[in-house]
Amino acid sequence: MIKFFRSIRKTLLSEGKTKSYLKYAIGEIILVVIGILIALSINTLNANKKSRKDKALVISKIKNEIFSNRKTLSDARAINQNILNAYNDFTTVYNDNSSEVVTTPKKMEQLQKTYPEFFRIKDSLKLDDQNYKYIGGTVIELEIPNLTSIAWETTRSINIANEFDYGCLYDLENMYSLQARAQREIDKAVEALQKEDINTLFKVLGVMNQLDLQLKEDYDEMLQNIDNCK
Repeated sequence: MIKFFRSIRKTLLSEGKTKSYLKYAIGEIILVVIGILIALSINTLNANKKSRKDKALVISKIKNEIFSNRKTLSDARAINQNILNAYNDFTTVYNDNSSEVVTTPKKMEQLQKTYPEFFRIKDSLKLDDQNYKYIGGTVIELEIPNLTSIAWETTRSINIANEFDYGCLYDLENMYSLQARAQREIDKAVEALQKEDINTLFKVLGVMNQLDLQLKEDYDEMLQNIDNCK
């Protein structure tokens, strides 16, 4: 094709048809420009198609991550909330520590029925006509949720997050920021449990409970709206 156009130019020049040559040259330039524009348009279409495909994949991954984290959080919260409730009820009968309980047999029976594994009795001592001292130990089997952010971190690292509109990006950033805060509280709870610092543990569990409720709301809202991220 190049040889063909070159032959035409030589012919026009050799025959002294300068005006025709100029028209031809301009036409050839226009054809080249049109060809370049078409190529750029095709490249742009392909790039946009790939971007939309990548974005759809990313949204799917983030949704799956949120679903997984939501279930993990919900399961852990149900168990840990029960532990927190047990502790609040037992603090009314603890005898200055979590290894001794002073209460009536009826009250202890109610507590053991409601929280069967929380306080394990080893021995008991009658104090008076109503109260007994129950000697044993508080058993805390904390549920430790592991909330992941792999899909979100990957999205940010490959710059796909730039494809989201500002509102959606803002909500995602806030949600994962709150999740990170909740995870830090979880780590504090684990540390307190390892140190057998019961008071600190249950203070942290109280904070975790509030964060979990807020995080669950953020998860639900994001699951409803993420498909509409532009």
